[in-house]
Amino acid sequence: MNKRIFITGATGFIGRKLAHKLADEGHEIVALIRSKSKAAALTHERISFVEGDLFSIEALEAGMENCHEVYHLAAFASVWAKGDTFKEVNIDGTLNILDAAKKQGVDKIVVTSTAGVIGPAVDGPVNEETPRQVDFFTDYESTKYESELKIKERVTEGQHVVIVNPTRVYGPGPLNVSNSVTKLVKQYIAGKWKFIPGDGMSTGNYVFVDDVINGHVLAMKNGRAGERYLLGGDDATYWELFDLIAEIGGQKYKLYKMPLGVLLAFGKFQLFLAENFGRQPMITPGWVRKYLYKWSVSSDKAKQELGYEITSLEAGIQKTVDWLRKEE
Repeated sequence: MNKRIFITGATGFIGRKLAHKLADEGHEIVALIRSKSKAAALTHERISFVEGDLFSIEALEAGMENCHEVYHLAAFASVWAKGDTFKEVNIDGTLNILDAAKKQGVDKIVVTSTAGVIGPAVDGPVNEETPRQVDFFTDYESTKYESELKIKERVTEGQHVVIVNPTRVYGPGPLNVSNSVTKLVKQYIAGKWKFIPGDGMSTGNYVFVDDVINGHVLAMKNGRAGERYLLGGDDATYWELFDLIAEIGGQKYKLYKMPLGVLLAFGKFQLFLAENFGRQPMITPGWVRKYLYKWSVSSDKAKQELGYEITSLEAGIQKTVDWLRKEE
């Protein structure tokens, strides 16, 4: 059955691909956009637009009219922001989406969160039920966690909302803040990336963008209300990641270890400039501290309950390198 589907964050890395996939399948997509100029890449005969943001209540309600489903991907995921921006967008904005969906009688909602809310892997790979064992590293993580708590309250009141938690997403798409791993791949194969964080043994979990798209669709179809589903890929240390990029890229470059103490000092200096002069930092101490931990993830729940499948890191990096070379 073809459905009418409302999407926020449709101009982003994941949102754009999701909107096109659903439109290609015959669904009618209504995308919330800030401006027509930002939505040029979204052009499709089955994608229409409503202009506004997460605080344009009338636009949200108009966009969701007669919609069966809502995918809420829009979030504030920057390294740093003044004031309450993280709270306003990630918590209050999400509640505005849920309110509009309830008013318009939307059947199901999928909200995109982050694996970061669960925290690092202290005792082996984390899963959806792993209790957080260290403080939040960033305002992004803490506000997404608060947002999940608010979502669960709404579920107890009768709304059907499913949460998905992607890990480090990479693959073909715009090289923006959400696609930083692909930017790193591009810089390395061009011989422009020189450093490895700390001792290079920090483990990350890397998920191919197409898997994340499929995970969203499967969560809408098969996900249980109020549940979260980790959408992960393969675990790899930084050394393993760069060795793989080198092998697939066909050229190995020397990397220099960047001591975490140096990175931390740089992060503190960047934060000082941000707080005193409003300069957007490249990194903050909170982001640096993440390098001290392993971030291994199990996606077994998504596999078992949703039918989620993983593209191997080798296959995903191969597709990414092939795409980058085509784009040159």
